[in-house]
Amino acid sequence: MTRRRLPIDSRSEPCPNPTQSIPVLSKDVPINQSKNTSIRLFLPKQAAINSSPPPKLPLLIYFHGGGFVLCNPASTIFHDYCSNAALQLPAVVASVGYRLAPEHRLPAAYDDGEEGLRWLASHAEEEPWLRDHADYGNCFLMGNSAGGNLAYHVALRAANGIAAGQLKIRGVILHHAFFGGVERTGSEERLAVNPMLPLESADMAWEMCLPVGADRDHEYCNPMAGGGSELLEKLRAVGCRVAVIAYEGDPLVDRSKEVVRMMEDKGIDVVAHFESGGSHGLEIMDAEKGKEFNGGVLKKFVQSCLAA
Repeated sequence: MTRRRLPIDSRSEPCPNPTQSIPVLSKDVPINQSKNTSIRLFLPKQAAINSSPPPKLPLLIYFHGGGFVLCNPASTIFHDYCSNAALQLPAVVASVGYRLAPEHRLPAAYDDGEEGLRWLASHAEEEPWLRDHADYGNCFLMGNSAGGNLAYHVALRAANGIAAGQLKIRGVILHHAFFGGVERTGSEERLAVNPMLPLESADMAWEMCLPVGADRDHEYCNPMAGGGSELLEKLRAVGCRVAVIAYEGDPLVDRSKEVVRMMEDKGIDVVAHFESGGSHGLEIMDAEKGKEFNGGVLKKFVQSCLAA
């Protein structure tokens, strides 16, 4: 597949040099060279230059969006978002790269997300930024759009007992999560034609990323399929809180509301945040909205989990 260069996929280079006049440092570390996957780490510079050992920061494990077919941790919109999240929370942010469809259909991205989680767990003492600054007892999974879908599935795998060492997931943030289904929801019908996520584009992404022959009621796309994953019971049992966030102007908002109801029925501690207006991925595409979100809704949720 040949991908056109799109405005959303401009790239940003990492900058790990603390002498640069930037508030957040960043660097890339390889996960799996055979898959060409890596993690981009973000660290507030103030933590890096502090002469005395500063308090360790929460670890936010982030998955970028792009419909499973576009973007990576170096994409400028996601680089800038993660950099600001690291500054605002503050936190160490690990933006995990994953293979893209259609060359690598699902569950490849889930496998890579899980591998990223394992890598972070196994390198707690080897990677200096993680060793010196990340609090492995206070970790969060987060993703936007396709990344929100990915965070959901990686959270289920983590709850099922994948080897995560001392890494303790305190919360999961599903930010404008990319879910779907064969039967259209009211918001999908109402907002089928919109500038940010036309339903036709969403359907095309699902055709490219789902297993060959699968439709949109596959569990990778529709978390309500079959009444929801049995692993949700394990997510509840480990005491992980979940935040589900979307705008009423997002065609996928009704899917997020269905996820909230499903999780509530399963006894999961879920926080729903739905705002009027807006659009799919607004805080990613609009830097000022992203800063407002990171310093407000996201920070409030993270702090509530830390205080629990």
